[in-house]
Amino acid sequence: MKKEIRVRFAPSPTGPLHLGGIRTALYNYLFAKKHGGCFVLRIEDTDQTRYVANAEQYIIDALEWCGIPFDEGPGKNEKKGPYRQSERKKIYREYADFLVSSGAAYYAFDSAEELEKERKKWEIKKEPFIYNHRTRNELHNSLNMGDEELNETLSSGTPYVIRFKMYDEGAHKETMKTKDLIRGDVSFKRSLLDDKVLFKSDGMPTYHLANVVDDHLMEISHVIRGEEWLPSLPLHVALYEAFRWKIPKFAHLPLILKPTGKGKLSKRDGDKLGFPVFPLAYKNEKTGEISKGYKEEGYLHEAFINMLALLGWNPGTEQEIFDRKALIENFSLDRVSKSGAKFNPDKAKWFNQHYLQKIEDRALAIQYGSFLKKRGHELPLERIEKVVKLTKERAVFITDFWTLSHYFFERPQSYEVKAVKKQWKADTSNHMNELKKVIEKLEMFSAKNAEQEVKKWMQKEEIGFGKIMAPFRLSLVGALKGPHLFDIAAFLGKEETLFRLDEATKALSKIS
Repeated sequence: MKKEIRVRFAPSPTGPLHLGGIRTALYNYLFAKKHGGCFVLRIEDTDQTRYVANAEQYIIDALEWCGIPFDEGPGKNEKKGPYRQSERKKIYREYADFLVSSGAAYYAFDSAEELEKERKKWEIKKEPFIYNHRTRNELHNSLNMGDEELNETLSSGTPYVIRFKMYDEGAHKETMKTKDLIRGDVSFKRSLLDDKVLFKSDGMPTYHLANVVDDHLMEISHVIRGEEWLPSLPLHVALYEAFRWKIPKFAHLPLILKPTGKGKLSKRDGDKLGFPVFPLAYKNEKTGEISKGYKEEGYLHEAFINMLALLGWNPGTEQEIFDRKALIENFSLDRVSKSGAKFNPDKAKWFNQHYLQKIEDRALAIQYGSFLKKRGHELPLERIEKVVKLTKERAVFITDFWTLSHYFFERPQSYEVKAVKKQWKADTSNHMNELKKVIEKLEMFSAKNAEQEVKKWMQKEEIGFGKIMAPFRLSLVGALKGPHLFDIAAFLGKEETLFRLDEATKALSKIS
């Protein structure tokens, strides 16, 4: 029987989820769903010094908004829980003790002062200090103690950590080789690998021990994580070997790079260039600082996920638009790039605009109506829907509708200076007064009828198109922008159109 595909997303609750973290969750989710597997959320909170109280809820809320639901995790289908590492301390102690008893790990009693002294010795040699086969026999650890001395030291309460015995003398000359589903064969020089701490003096495991133990007990089949964990791969493989457990398949995802392509994308880049790097807005409880979020900036979660999926993965075709179902069907790790993916803020907007256009006008009108109401404009939904239909194609966010259509609801308070200088000539006021007479005579004031009659008048009077239409638009809108001019006029109605023409003529005739 084929073993179930089980993957996990294991963030630390030390702050908001970065784009890279959400992408890792997304790729794990897509891989699991494509293969009919299980997506697990595990909270890795072993580092209590960096723990942030509201971070775990932020993680769960972010996954929910993104549409990346976990199958097992805190408070949900806890078949192999608990899913918070802080609640699994006794489990880790048991496995740390097993490694010590099997000779794969040892107690290290070195104080900070002793380790600093050792570092200085190696500095004199102009070599880095590595706690491994070259140095461990000269340091303060159980490898250099008899049973009696060790028992006395432990009984005395001397602080200690448990270190993994990476390799013995001789083995360090070899190269460790393993496979990565994205990068292929990867190798590491064993001489550069150190004896990592597995269990800290505060009674908590380090990431390395907890990670491997949890992945084994939760039967994780594939570990899909960020590139920054690649240097930890030899230790994790060695731990699996020490426990004699089956090693899961590993895949290390590429970095998300700055818009320039140079260096890893950071919050500072977002602050500097004006775009979010977190899915949801986040308030730092210590400093009160609020960081932008894609949700609050007006992005649709479908657009956000589509954009994020293509930051490091490509389908091998020119297709760019994928809903969640299509992403699941098409996703594969062999199409994930080894090199970093450059983040493009403009492309993120492009995706949002595409998805916004797919929303029905009525649904957009309901949302826009709420915004208008806050500004004191209460109109029938049908009226708002007309405006949405006229301006929708230019909108990237819901909030753009006000910028694109405010003149439908409020009269111009001023007129664009450059447009006035260019379009309002000495004879323009006379033309606008004549235009008003044409409009006044119209019994049926529809966009089609008004346009036909105005054009007939211009032809009869032999007046150029530009001499009327640009000043007419300027009068109604206050600027040379907006959808079809006669659609604007029809929405405003005959009376309001005449009023705005009159106001503009009065104001601008003084200038020309």
